[in-house]
Amino acid sequence: MVTSPSNAVDAPSRRERANALRALAMDAVQKANSGHPGMPMGMADIAEVLWTDFLCHNPQNPRWPNRDRFVLSNGHGSMLLYGLLHLSGYGLSMEELRQFRQFGAKTPGHPEFDLDIGVETTTGPLGQGLSNAVGMALAEKTLAATFNRPGFPVVDHYTYAFLGDGCLMEGISHEACSLAGTWQLGKLICFYDDNGISIDGDVAGWFGDDTPARFEAYGWHVLPGVDGHDPDAVGAAIEAARADDRPSLICCKTVIGKGAPNKQGSESTHGAPLGADEVAAARDTLGWEWPPFEVPADLREFWDATTAGVASEAEWQELMTGYTAEHPELAAELKRRLAGELPADWNSFADAALAAIAADPQKEATRKSSLRALNAFAPALPELFGGSADLTGSNLTLHNGSVVLTAQEPAGNYLHFGVREFGMTGILNGIALHGGYIPYGGTFLVFADYARNALRLAALMGIRQIAVLTHDSIGLGEDGPTHQPVEHVASLQVMPNMRVWRPCDAFETAVAWRDAIERPNGPTSLVLTRQGVPPQQRDAQQCADVSRGAYVLRGTGMPDLILIASGSEVALAVSAAELLEAEGHAVRVVSMPCMKQFLEQSEDYREAVLPAAVARRLAVEAGSPHLWHRFVGQDGRIVGLDRFGESAPAAELFEHFGFTPEKVAVLARELLAAT
Repeated sequence: MVTSPSNAVDAPSRRERANALRALAMDAVQKANSGHPGMPMGMADIAEVLWTDFLCHNPQNPRWPNRDRFVLSNGHGSMLLYGLLHLSGYGLSMEELRQFRQFGAKTPGHPEFDLDIGVETTTGPLGQGLSNAVGMALAEKTLAATFNRPGFPVVDHYTYAFLGDGCLMEGISHEACSLAGTWQLGKLICFYDDNGISIDGDVAGWFGDDTPARFEAYGWHVLPGVDGHDPDAVGAAIEAARADDRPSLICCKTVIGKGAPNKQGSESTHGAPLGADEVAAARDTLGWEWPPFEVPADLREFWDATTAGVASEAEWQELMTGYTAEHPELAAELKRRLAGELPADWNSFADAALAAIAADPQKEATRKSSLRALNAFAPALPELFGGSADLTGSNLTLHNGSVVLTAQEPAGNYLHFGVREFGMTGILNGIALHGGYIPYGGTFLVFADYARNALRLAALMGIRQIAVLTHDSIGLGEDGPTHQPVEHVASLQVMPNMRVWRPCDAFETAVAWRDAIERPNGPTSLVLTRQGVPPQQRDAQQCADVSRGAYVLRGTGMPDLILIASGSEVALAVSAAELLEAEGHAVRVVSMPCMKQFLEQSEDYREAVLPAAVARRLAVEAGSPHLWHRFVGQDGRIVGLDRFGESAPAAELFEHFGFTPEKVAVLARELLAAT
């Protein structure tokens, strides 16, 4: 437990400390004329107990690896977090609180992720913070099982999460919390803000769940009916939760907007400012005598956590010194992984792995090529931490070094997520945010729709996560249009900061994996085939150029026509080029496994691959054609798919929808004949 100056005779009362949070929240929301004052005012008493008596953190070093994690899943109440960070001593000034929700400020409406000021993660899309917290607690448990040794608990911290009714209504809460119970994540402690109110009003009309029974069924330790405005009751609940080896849900009965005399307990405090008159009335009710954005010195002194935080980290550093002396190799590996650094010999290892794959060309599905790449890279990367949403045998994500993680085997590195694509992706985000791992997760590409919002948050937060998305087109065949992705590659392509690779063979697949592993500031989607594809021939320069996102695979000199393709359609384009070359046409085939990577290259390189002088261009992809217009230009053509598929063998479907060398050649001849 964190010690504080609360025993001093003249120390501010707990209610006064909590009221500082309430005042900052209602003042900032009022000044911005935008925001959610109700939750911060309702959960202020809980936050005061947790942050002053239990949370182990160091405002002087927000990246201290062994800090407790605090997640605000009900992130609309972000002013509660900003108030806590400001008062505790993080680099968040009062001026930033004054600029709440304003352009360029460090205090956006939903901060998501900003370790510089102590924001671990705070999700706007409800429920995802809860799934992130599950991932963080899982990472802590697994790292502890891997690295801790007798007398040296160097990985030993809690994950705390605040959540509301909305978080529990969202289906992702079921997916993630079911797994948390199965994995017995005893250092995950969640506080349910049971205030009975959402934006539409009293939730009784649409949320009648027996929440305690639900979580007990998951295998959680549940503390129901805790008075969220009674600090002693909250503190006792936290003590009980920390003593249990199951994840804990503390159900806190609170009053939303606590302290606003005419609006507390109603939806009017949820998503709108209180109004000047109600803010003034709340000041009288709370006994808060100070003007907006002013906190008296005695309260500031009490809230400041820097001295305790520095001492806590120093104690841990002393432990690490002893650990390093007795277990130097483990200590070095732990420090490397927590810093997010790849092994010192990674480049030479990866180069050798790529060379070995290039020297062993095989006709195979790129999902199988993906497993080959995993098997090649994993021995150098113990931080690879993967899983699949009940499709391990189809996604081929279980590499030779995988150890399935269970409650009894917490040091594993592979997770069976069950049929939980959204929960899986949110949990992987939490693992990435915690640090120490490079997480990846597999499902069918068509089910990326289930995971999409968590993938979007990974892109928004700029965290490394790898989505292994197999069965990438009508090429999966008989399962039919419900399983055949059409628009999915394009929808992922347009997501900012999401890098999408659709490789054509084993070598491109391995390059894509390497790029995803080496990319620290955003997620990657690996889009892979079910059906076999032939290997392509490349010289050394072409092998090097794969990593640029697009390159000239076939054809020298200035061409009459350029065929551009990705994935399984590259082989089709090569076959079409052979037909056209037999007729005397100069044809260039460009493989473009990663559009965004190519667009980030120099203008000279892009011109060398796609010379502006060649207007006759034809793109081929068994999916939505819309993004290809950028590359073929106004005079080019696209062989794509803008309708849903059919249930039939893959070969019949490719023939039916025009994805054959002969039909591509027909369109190419039309382009060549045009003046």
